[in-house]
Amino acid sequence: METMKHDVRVDAKGLACPMPIVRTKKAMKDLEPGKVVEIQATDKGSTADLKAWAKKAGHEYLGTIEDGDTLKHYVRAASLKQEEQAFPHTVKNEELQTLIKNNEAITILDVREKDEFDNEHIPEAISMPFGELEERMNELQKQTPIYVICRTGNRSDMAAQKLAAHGYNQVFNVLPGMNQWTRRRGNIK
Repeated sequence: METMKHDVRVDAKGLACPMPIVRTKKAMKDLEPGKVVEIQATDKGSTADLKAWAKKAGHEYLGTIEDGDTLKHYVRAASLKQEEQAFPHTVKNEELQTLIKNNEAITILDVREKDEFDNEHIPEAISMPFGELEERMNELQKQTPIYVICRTGNRSDMAAQKLAAHGYNQVFNVLPGMNQWTRRRGNIK
């Protein structure tokens, strides 16, 4: 069983996004700069999520070691605490449903993992897991408004920030996301 030297361990096994990040934030809140946290998770999306969150929060993502079904992520606490900024352009689930109903020319980008998307999704959505966004974002049209959705609004927030940083200026984070999307009138597959 491989491991990396760490000062604190966070158990996020069996938890889905955003809980591995929530638990990590709590563990790192009062951690001294330079200390290393091991986050144990089973959610496949946790690798991309923690890597992006660490960068956004100013921490150093050190890597991930696979140990059977458990992913052991390692993050070094930043020397200066940075305030995380939420993506400023958001819409509610209901607003997106209205745009869909009115056949607006938009792109719905679902950044959840493939198995989450396959389980249920908005029929018009494009699946592009957060971990693939950097290499696949060129598949998206910059002139078309992009509505980014995930399960809870956490991954979609980070994805929206990444898209905006790459020149996509009509990007919106959909809140609260798929965990509260309604199934009425065939709005979900």
